[in-house]
Amino acid sequence: MTDSNTKTEAQVNTETKTESEEAGNNEKKVIEAGDEEKKSTETGGDKEKKSTESGGDKEKKSTESGEKEMRAVVLNGFGGLKSVKIGKRPIPPSNLADGEVLIRVQLCGVSFQDLMVRQGVTEAPPKTPFILGFECAGVVEAVSEDVEGFKVGDRVVALPDHRAWAELVPVSAKYVYQVPETMPLQEAAAVTQSYTVAYLLVNQLANVTKGQTVVLHSAGGAVGQAVCTLLKEIGDVTVVGVASKNKHEAIQSTVTHLIDRASDVLAEVRKVCPDGVDVVFDCQGGEECNRGYNLLKPLGRYILFGSSSIVTGETKSILNVVKSWWQVDKVSPLRLYEDNKGIIGFSLRRLLHHQPGGEERVRNVVKEVYRLWQSGVAKAHIDSTYALEDVTDAMTKMHERKNVGKLLLDLSMEPRPRPVTPAKSKKEEKDKDKGSVDKTGESIDKEEEGEKESKEGQEEEVEKSEEKGKE
Repeated sequence: MTDSNTKTEAQVNTETKTESEEAGNNEKKVIEAGDEEKKSTETGGDKEKKSTESGGDKEKKSTESGEKEMRAVVLNGFGGLKSVKIGKRPIPPSNLADGEVLIRVQLCGVSFQDLMVRQGVTEAPPKTPFILGFECAGVVEAVSEDVEGFKVGDRVVALPDHRAWAELVPVSAKYVYQVPETMPLQEAAAVTQSYTVAYLLVNQLANVTKGQTVVLHSAGGAVGQAVCTLLKEIGDVTVVGVASKNKHEAIQSTVTHLIDRASDVLAEVRKVCPDGVDVVFDCQGGEECNRGYNLLKPLGRYILFGSSSIVTGETKSILNVVKSWWQVDKVSPLRLYEDNKGIIGFSLRRLLHHQPGGEERVRNVVKEVYRLWQSGVAKAHIDSTYALEDVTDAMTKMHERKNVGKLLLDLSMEPRPRPVTPAKSKKEEKDKDKGSVDKTGESIDKEEEGEKESKEGQEEEVEKSEEKGKE
């Protein structure tokens, strides 16, 4: 009994010891689990903290990057309007190249040449992507050390070779013109290029004088209206304007006779000028070259200052380009000698950027244009103004020959609201919702029916199983 009791106590002690050890181990495991949970929490917190810091750094870098970018109209590839995008571009470096002026742009001019560049039908355009535009007006932001005549804060107009449609534009000072103090910047943006071209055409190339007769193509455009103004200043000049029918009412007071560009221009001019004309200003090219030359009187001058007939559809047509020049008759110098006629070509871009002495000659003309504005002769002919983001709308209007005068881009304007998908009527929405409910209800009924059949099948199987068990 005693041994048995002793053994029992030993067993009890052993069991108690074992239970205590197990309890201790369990407590230890619980503590370790708590430590692991704490570590996990701390690790998660650290990760979350690092993630937050990383996100903040990225956002900070993104903000800093945004401050170093500017809006610009970028051509991503030659073709249609889809290739023209408003994008973010790096701002020009603070250290300007020698002879450069940095302009903070407020307004940009749109011309038909911009459409031709977009389609890729101009000579030696830059490689895409690049910033579009040949005209801009704004305020001088910075000046290179070697530049004289300009200072920060000056209001200027610039005619760079591309890359004018951006918030900041670095331009060689050779192509920058200081705007008179009394001249609004919008007037300067509308007048500078248009009247510079018109002045060179009328006063230097054609040398129009009183009593002469002039045929003017695209009479409703910005250059066309500028030519009309300068011819009116000369006085006693008969102007036969050629323009789209939709522009006739707007420009009829600026010309002597109006002809629809869709008609037989040669025949219509012959009706009002049977003896011919002294000057033809042509920006169409193609077949109009032959017609224009044939309209000239002896000592007449045919002046080609554009080739807009190349642009028909939204994208470039190789066939149309070839056709445009294939239609032009070749005129030998001997024929010009015998006919007592002259053919002259003019491109402001070529003269200004690619021919010796061109920039100085253009500068002198710009000064004369500003003088004519101050005297009240040169007046801005502004058709409409668009936000930078709406540049494709401006291009479309020009492509459709609907503008009368200059088209401008204003970088301070808000974009026009774009049309949204028309909202459905309440009846349509109600019918739609009803159809959805019906379909849902039908689906639920089918589901309940399926569940019922399944349940009945299970009950039959149970009954069969019980019968087999009894047997």
